[in-house]
Amino acid sequence: MPKEYRMSKVWKAVGKIFKWLFLGSMCVFTVYPVVYAVLGSLKSNAELTLGGNLLPKEWHFENYAYAFSKLDFGRYTWNSILLAILTVILSVVTASMGGYVLGRREFPGKKVISSVYLSSMFVSVGSVALYPLYKLLNRLGLTNHMLGLALLLTGGQVANVFMISGFVRSVPKELDDAATIDGAGIFRIYWQIIVPMIRPILGVVALFSFRTAWNEFITAQVFTMSNPGLKTLSVAVANLRYSANAAAEWHLMMAGASIALAPILAVYLLANKQFIAGITAGAVKG
Repeated sequence: MPKEYRMSKVWKAVGKIFKWLFLGSMCVFTVYPVVYAVLGSLKSNAELTLGGNLLPKEWHFENYAYAFSKLDFGRYTWNSILLAILTVILSVVTASMGGYVLGRREFPGKKVISSVYLSSMFVSVGSVALYPLYKLLNRLGLTNHMLGLALLLTGGQVANVFMISGFVRSVPKELDDAATIDGAGIFRIYWQIIVPMIRPILGVVALFSFRTAWNEFITAQVFTMSNPGLKTLSVAVANLRYSANAAAEWHLMMAGASIALAPILAVYLLANKQFIAGITAGAVKG
C-alpha cells in the first residue's frame, strides 16, 4: 500500500473525528441549557441558588402547580399563544401579498420602492421607536388589545417579503396568463395559484413569526405595562426576578422557562419537514 494512500486515510479519519467532536460539542452546548432549566424547575429555590448536582435531591413537581394556580401562568401562556397565532396570521398574509406584488406585478416606482424597502433591513431603530409606536397605538385605541401588539410584531418583514418574492418569481407566469384569460383577477390569481405554489416558504415564514412573537420581551413588556392582564409568558417569567418575597424565585422562573420551551419545541417538531422543505427549495430556487 503506497505511503501517500495510507496518509490520506489517516487524515480522513482525523477529519471525521474532529467533525464529530465539533458536532457533539455543539449539541451539548445547545441541549445543556434546556436540560438545566427543566431539572432546575424541579428543585427548591434554595437548592437551585446554592448550586450542586444537576439532578434534584427532591423532585418538586408542585412548582408547576404553584406557577399555574398562584402565579396565573395559565393566563400568561394563553396570552402568548394568542399573540403568536395573531402574529403568524398577519405575517403570512401581509408578507405573501407584499412578496406577490414585488415578485410578479409591474407598477411605476417599483424599483425605487424595492430599493428603499430593502435598505431598511440595515437600519435598526430598536427601542427608539417604542414611544412613537405606543402613541400611535394609543390613538388607535389598541393599547389594551392583543391585536395591537401583534400588529407591531408583524412590521419589519423585509426578509420575509423578499424570500417570498423569490419564490413567486419561480412560479411559471404562464399560469397567471391562463388564469387571466379565464377571467381571474389579481386577488384570485394570488389566492388560488400563487399561495398553493409557495406553501413551503409560507411555512418557514410562519415558523419564524411564531418564534419571534413567542420569545418577544422588550416590546411586550412596554406595551403591557398599562394592562398587566395582557402580559405574555416571557414577561411574567422575567418579572419573577422582582417577586413579593424580595428575592428572585429562580425555581419558578425555571418552571416558567420550561413551560415556554414546550410550545416552540412542539411547533418546530410538527413543522420540521415544512421548514426543511422551504429552506432547501429556497436554496435551489435562489
